Amino acid sequence: MKKLLSCVLCVSACGASLLEQRLDEILRTSRILAPGEVGVEVVQLRSGKVLYATNSDKLFTPASNTKLFSTALALSRLGRDYRLKTRIYTAAGVDGKGRVASDLVLYGGGDPSLSDQVIPYTKEDKPGDALLAIEELADQIVAKGVREIQGDIVGDDTAWPSEPLPPGWAADDTIYEYGAPVSALNVNSGRFRLTILPGAAVGDPARLTLIPPVEYFAISNRVITSDSTQKIDIDRPLGSHELRISGSVALGKPLYKEDLAVDDPALFAAIALYEALTRRGVAVSGAPLAHHREQGEAVRPPAGSVLVERSSPPLVELLRVVGKVSQNLWAEMMLREVARVRAGDGSRVAALQELKAFLDELGAPKDDYVFEDGSGLSRLTLVSPAVVVRLLNFMYLSPAGPDYKSLLPVGAMDGSLEKRFSKNKAANAISAKTGSLSHVNSLSGYAESATYGEVAFSILVNHTSGKASEVRAAIDKLALALLE
Repeated sequence: MKKLLSCVLCVSACGASLLEQRLDEILRTSRILAPGEVGVEVVQLRSGKVLYATNSDKLFTPASNTKLFSTALALSRLGRDYRLKTRIYTAAGVDGKGRVASDLVLYGGGDPSLSDQVIPYTKEDKPGDALLAIEELADQIVAKGVREIQGDIVGDDTAWPSEPLPPGWAADDTIYEYGAPVSALNVNSGRFRLTILPGAAVGDPARLTLIPPVEYFAISNRVITSDSTQKIDIDRPLGSHELRISGSVALGKPLYKEDLAVDDPALFAAIALYEALTRRGVAVSGAPLAHHREQGEAVRPPAGSVLVERSSPPLVELLRVVGKVSQNLWAEMMLREVARVRAGDGSRVAALQELKAFLDELGAPKDDYVFEDGSGLSRLTLVSPAVVVRLLNFMYLSPAGPDYKSLLPVGAMDGSLEKRFSKNKAANAISAKTGSLSHVNSLSGYAESATYGEVAFSILVNHTSGKASEVRAAIDKLALALLE
């Protein structure tokens, strides 16, 4: 028996040594990682033993690995079956002639699913109808007998205070869909697709299309048709509804497409509902407007009663989109909703206080993290690999563990990992969240080790100067080594 025990201990010790040697070798010989800063921690889940650590207590910009925290918080605090509500309020009700003698208020409840994202998520899904939720609400309004609205169509996002841009987001981020402003009322995730087509001949003005086709922006189109050159510049002055597009598109080249963000999601939603109602023959005497709440103002739900409402899919399905496709806006919305439910204040500060309280429960050292947002787009957000692994370990052991793991992309299979690991099927044993910004790449999650069983790991890489694709390949090599 003593001899057998000695052999088992030897195998275990040798296995640990081999893993350490393998990871050290990859880091030592990696030309692409060497100039940067790398932090790694690996923990065996069944024992809690640290199998490998280098710079694991150092702070790194995690990019979208931040979503590991915001999704864990939402799942733990709100529960997998929580649903968000979008409601239509009227102060006057509907009279016998179908008239509403007041504003019609579209009150946002933080539901991100008013979009073209098909839910439940599968990797094969193509985008759905960007305005389907608005069209369904319009149908419900008409079904209530509404024929005339003697007031405005108000997009109301006052469930949370108006804080569209977390600290550390770049001003240019807000032009593009990945930096869509945070709001409790968002239609199609606050984004639209711009397509630019060449004219009939060289020198002709280019043609523009917008999806969804909501009359929101004043567009200055200075794009001309070229015989060969294709270069587009897009600008939107901060706080303006003017979209300035200049440059050239070439005949015979692929169409130019860009996903852009709206600057006022609540107003965009109001315009979309206004247009949906007028298409159905509803007369509206007023105009589409937006109602925001400044920080410090008390929450005041709209006056009157609820005419119609829409519920989101279960929270776990929304979080799966956040994890799988790394949806920035949805992550921010989930963080704010936790604060609204728990603290009665959907502000960013209240949300981060909720996250801190959650991390205190995990025993995370307060000096090992700095959070400024819930998506990781902020470069002011910092975490250590050790705190990431502590979170992963806690969630794995919690009742929400299976749901939490299901939020993560699977290596070489789906989400943001579908095209990683050179499509090596062995990577199917890795479920992890990606992260990327300029000079930042990260990968953290779970892996099925042949030696140790399931492990939690975090690989955070900052300040690299090489191609991001090469950095990701080096990170993938480290992750695959965990499977041995």
